[in-house]
Amino acid sequence: MLEGLEATEIRHSQLERTKRFDAEYFKKHFLYLADVLASRKTQQLTQLASISDGNHFSIAENFTDEGIPYYRGQDVTGKPFVELSTPKYIDERSFNEPHMIRSHLKQGDVLLSIVGTIGESSLVTSTQPATCSCKLAILRPKNIDPNYLAVVLQSDYGKSQIARLTRGAIQMGLLLEDMDQVLIPSFSKDFESGISQIVKLSQIAIETSKTTQQQAEQTLLRILDLENWQPQQALSYERKASDVFAAERLDAEYYYPEKTAALKFLESLPGKTVGKMFVSIRDLWQPDTASKNQQVQNYDLTDALSPFLDTEKEPVYPEEISSTKKKLSQGQIIVSRLRSYLKEIALVLHDTNIPMVASTEFIVLQPTGQMNIETLMVYLRSILPQTIFKWSQDGSNHPRFDEKELLNLSRPV
Repeated sequence: MLEGLEATEIRHSQLERTKRFDAEYFKKHFLYLADVLASRKTQQLTQLASISDGNHFSIAENFTDEGIPYYRGQDVTGKPFVELSTPKYIDERSFNEPHMIRSHLKQGDVLLSIVGTIGESSLVTSTQPATCSCKLAILRPKNIDPNYLAVVLQSDYGKSQIARLTRGAIQMGLLLEDMDQVLIPSFSKDFESGISQIVKLSQIAIETSKTTQQQAEQTLLRILDLENWQPQQALSYERKASDVFAAERLDAEYYYPEKTAALKFLESLPGKTVGKMFVSIRDLWQPDTASKNQQVQNYDLTDALSPFLDTEKEPVYPEEISSTKKKLSQGQIIVSRLRSYLKEIALVLHDTNIPMVASTEFIVLQPTGQMNIETLMVYLRSILPQTIFKWSQDGSNHPRFDEKELLNLSRPV
């Protein structure tokens, strides 16, 4: 009778130790994966790693511009290695407070998001001091390679187990006491070592790509004679009322001298605006009107930390997406316009059989043939455009710059 329906019958004797009987816990996909794991050799996560969580005390008032990294839940989203994120920082005194010592991180720790965006994980690969918030669980491997553990947790088997164990009302979470129910499949040492080696090679590739990206940026700036550009430093400044009315902006930040100097310098050079060489595409995708059986690859702002969108990103069903998205196509470039994500600019180089969608906080640009997307990507990540975007932001909780700031940006030729 229940064939083809997302419905399952379970005996009371089959309920787990907390006697959960909510429908979410007994989704057919969860039950299928549980059967697969039951047929294989596994170990409890708590047998393989010691588990704790991060700092529970208020610390926002101690954040600094630089210092010791303080990782939060969002810092592990889409980051296979946590050092790729843009964390908050605290000073050494705060780091060494007695209540903070339990949350000090070590090389080889695996961080797992347990509140908010649950199930995202990231490896700690640095030996430098670091700590984290209580929204992250700290998994310290004892009898397992941390690289292999991180891969399992990011796989369907790992994420589905974590999704199944998530509970709560207003704020969902994964309780540390439930982690003994997370099962990690055991394979031969050679197999697990092979997985670990691939992870290490991927880290090397990421570091190499970052270095190459920086070299490309310096090469472009040198050719454009922008390599030694420095903004003026002014403690006060004035602007005409006509400038304010024309821009429709009254905030002082918009007219910051550093931004004004960057704009004047670019306008003094021969060139074209980005809007003359690229077209802004606003092709929206609504999850509630999409085909329920058609999965999509859904890209968020942090996915653009890499200059190329990952074509292997795990697809999801529309029901798992709660907001409007923008459709993406091969050959486009996406530019984040939101707060601290201004350098998250990426290329859509490859086409896939799975539709691609992305956050509406991305501006999606299609080239007209006058300039390639690779050159634009390097240029937009460089100092002058980033200076202009930084001081063009508007808003309090979610500062962002207007699309016109990008389209009117001059690109020297």
